[in-house]
Amino acid sequence: MRIGAHVSDNDPVNAATQRNADAVQFFLANPQDWKAPRPHPLAAEMHTASLEIYVHSPYVINVASLNNRIRIPSRKLVAQHATAAAAIGARGLVVHGGHLAKDADPAMGVENWRKMFERQAAEGGFATRILVENTAGGDNAMARRFDSLARLWDAIGDYASSGDVGFCLDTCHAFAAGEDLPSSVDRVLAITGRIDLVHCNNSRDEFGSARDRHAPLRQGTIDSQHLVDVCAAANATVILETDPDTQADDIAWLRSQLPPPVSAAPL
Repeated sequence: MRIGAHVSDNDPVNAATQRNADAVQFFLANPQDWKAPRPHPLAAEMHTASLEIYVHSPYVINVASLNNRIRIPSRKLVAQHATAAAAIGARGLVVHGGHLAKDADPAMGVENWRKMFERQAAEGGFATRILVENTAGGDNAMARRFDSLARLWDAIGDYASSGDVGFCLDTCHAFAAGEDLPSSVDRVLAITGRIDLVHCNNSRDEFGSARDRHAPLRQGTIDSQHLVDVCAAANATVILETDPDTQADDIAWLRSQLPPPVSAAPL
């Protein structure tokens, strides 16, 4: 299991060294902007580094939207970021599940997600795996509650075998959405069959608050042991999206709490 953090894109390799991290996540463009990412100047360095790399897509993306002016640019931006992520050796592009307006039919948002993968498959698929992330709030969100995730996965899960789709479990988001953390991994795996990445974050707010405000691992309202248990059960790469000043300490603490890897039995 690799443990790392969300860092600035200026020098991800150095940021990983400073945190003693063996995985990093970062944005390739302004997360509040619709501009396509530019080639990263340190792409060659990242290809040779012994790091697992993940890219987070811009927050403006909403693949589920019924508004053509949002949905169509969102699809285009997902493809552009996936290509740019692959160019630096990233293992996945994290994309929020998105949401619809209050009175819209959620089935239409699910269908929009399916259409994105269907159309991209006709062009050879995405350049790197799209990791759908559960979200904290929104009454008509595609991946806030696990029952909604199940409906979404019924539509897009078939694209997992081609390498186009995976899942990212965010602990703060699940807690804020009112989902029980101790059982979350088993319930997600029953739906998706996979967890490709864990965003391990504590929460500044109470259970079911629908508020997405991360906290360092031992400073929030989530029992820190629950965070350890989720990471151990998921057995996936872990990324902390917390205060940069606490990340090195939290990475060291989390490593100390997780069970050691099991060695293969001697022949």
